[in-house]
Amino acid sequence: MKTKSKKLSDSRVEITVTLDSKDLKPLKEKALEKLAKELQVGGFRKGKVPVDVAKKFIPENDLNAEVVDSAVRTTVIGAFQEVEKSPLVMPSVNVTKYVPDEMMEYTATADIIPEVVLGDYKKLSVKKDAVKVTAKDVDNVLDNLSGSFAEKKVTKRPAKLGDEVIIDFVGKKGGEPFAGGSAKDFPLTLGSGAFIPGFEDGVVGHEPGDKFDLKLTFPKDYGIKDLAGAKVVFEVLVKQINEITKAPIDDELAKKCGPFETLADLKKDIKANLTTQGEHQVSEKFKNELVEALVAKSKVPVPEILIDDQMRAMRGDITRNAESQKMTFEEYLERAGETVESWEKQAREVAEKRVKGSLVLQNVAIAEKITASDDEVSAKIAELRDVYKKSPEALKSLKDPNVKADIKNRLIIEKTLDYLAKVNSK
Repeated sequence: MKTKSKKLSDSRVEITVTLDSKDLKPLKEKALEKLAKELQVGGFRKGKVPVDVAKKFIPENDLNAEVVDSAVRTTVIGAFQEVEKSPLVMPSVNVTKYVPDEMMEYTATADIIPEVVLGDYKKLSVKKDAVKVTAKDVDNVLDNLSGSFAEKKVTKRPAKLGDEVIIDFVGKKGGEPFAGGSAKDFPLTLGSGAFIPGFEDGVVGHEPGDKFDLKLTFPKDYGIKDLAGAKVVFEVLVKQINEITKAPIDDELAKKCGPFETLADLKKDIKANLTTQGEHQVSEKFKNELVEALVAKSKVPVPEILIDDQMRAMRGDITRNAESQKMTFEEYLERAGETVESWEKQAREVAEKRVKGSLVLQNVAIAEKITASDDEVSAKIAELRDVYKKSPEALKSLKDPNVKADIKNRLIIEKTLDYLAKVNSK
């Protein structure tokens, strides 16, 4: 077998494979054996026809077709290995020449794992943020805890900031209700900032039973494009006002929150937890920025097929989320002020960024011989079994070899990110 490789792009090749009579002879013998087993000839049971007899009855076109098919199946992957290329999917094959018993030629085209030229991944210009937990941060948590133990008392007086109001409301744009803009018996703490600017302030001063309209404008940077900057009217009914008295922030509150004897103990625990959370957030941000910096310093060709795969996965996530809200993919996008076309444009940019990040990390792992042992994979699967113990379907998926391979790849990526963070923290 002879092979010749032609570069079509940084991530796509065409290989020309030529087989001679020596290559074709054993393939023809196997083809005859296979076809003989399927042949019915008088005097012989099916599958028992001798090859010498069978070849007199096998149509020449059928035999040639089987030889050609067998030749491609048994040589195409080896041909890519011979030229040191790894196809991402089964190659597209075109037989260009075939002379029975003498020679055969075909071309095989496929997207391949691209050759990534890594930048210096040990000297990336990324600084890790410092973790800062202030007294105000601790006080904010204490205030929330105080609120969680608050007492509520129904009052007939006008509402003021800090009260909880139970309201019905209908949001309308252009006189028509808009999706997600209505609710009944909704509990709203005035001053919480849960609603768009002007809504909560507009409820202040109203008494139980009041019906009124609030003419407001959504922020220009609002997440739903169809509502961003839109002028709307909320029809509001105040049904009940609850005066909230927060629990005093003292030793008694600390005892209610856990195994703490004093407020000082609670504050110390809060600060430790906030520090841990902050360190995790800073670490994840640092790793993401390292990958972005490495991609920028590297040459990373991106096969279209990998971008398409990533976009399919992203669309699948949105579709499942939409279905949980009894919407189609298109309806979900419409609610967010998107079209399929605008989403695909943005998703493609995100997908390309993710693929590039994945490719550089894979190459760092290869360069540094970073891998995951069978024991590490088994430990991770055991951990996931505990997480998914109430989901039979998820537990079943953990037995799938493809899932196991994916878990191994994720472990390698995690270890590679840890490695990058370590060498760039010196």
